[in-house]
Amino acid sequence: MRHDAIVVGGSFAGLSAATYIARGRRSVAVIDAGAPRNRFAAHSHGFLAQEGSNPGAILAAARQQLAAYEGLSLIAATALDARRTDDGFAVVLDRGETLEAARLVLAFGLTDLLPDVPGLRERWGRSVLHCPYCHGYELAGQRLGVLHTAPHSIHQAMLIAEWGPTTLFLDGKEMPDAATQDELARRGVQIEPSPVLALEGDDGTLSHVALGDGRELSLDALYIAAPTQLNSDLAGRLGCAIVEGPLGPMIQTDADRMTSIPGVFAAGDIARAPHSVAWAASDGVTAGVALHRSLVFG
Repeated sequence: MRHDAIVVGGSFAGLSAATYIARGRRSVAVIDAGAPRNRFAAHSHGFLAQEGSNPGAILAAARQQLAAYEGLSLIAATALDARRTDDGFAVVLDRGETLEAARLVLAFGLTDLLPDVPGLRERWGRSVLHCPYCHGYELAGQRLGVLHTAPHSIHQAMLIAEWGPTTLFLDGKEMPDAATQDELARRGVQIEPSPVLALEGDDGTLSHVALGDGRELSLDALYIAAPTQLNSDLAGRLGCAIVEGPLGPMIQTDADRMTSIPGVFAAGDIARAPHSVAWAASDGVTAGVALHRSLVFG
């Protein structure tokens, strides 16, 4: 089946792109594997007019509204392969179907590679978090921590201190240099050098951190800068340039979210370093409008 555009990924970036392509009266197919990155979070914050809403509910409402557009198809599937053709692109789905389009939007998202700390994974998106702008306001003034997972974690701890008293858990790693220690102290960040053995608390909450020297340190929330990986190899298969971001690989794009391959756009977490629902939606709008204009003006 041939479309004007195929969007790979049906979360905030992908659905935003599809909205603007459809409003431009072009046919668009959205391929969605059904596993958005923020599915572990019960509430979305900082997204205009959706404060405290469930992210899954927002996406469900968006899909329902998009279904009303003529020429828009929502396909529950995983894209296994993508290739250039003489007049556009072909995308192969896991259910055996091949779709073709003049343009592509890649919005398949990232996976967070969480540290192997007992009690961490089941608290991800609840009391173990990655973004203070997404969740910090609701935790302001509480006992906060940052788990050292990368050099970026020291900067993260200095930032998190804006929201409350913060401890940087080195987890057995080397102490920062004297100048960095001084800067952490000026920001009110405590340094805890002992290895982190486990996170503990009831029903997904966090009450304390068990340390390697036998102590237990009370804590309400822990932030981590987890490494990330792309959810799909489609960008590489298409030849799109991929660069190394602060936490993992990113697809290189220009201001219009066009990749290094003409006709292929990328939006959302896979194409930027700071991540949030609002940024993902904004990037999707940019990609959708730019894609539509490329169809109009060639």
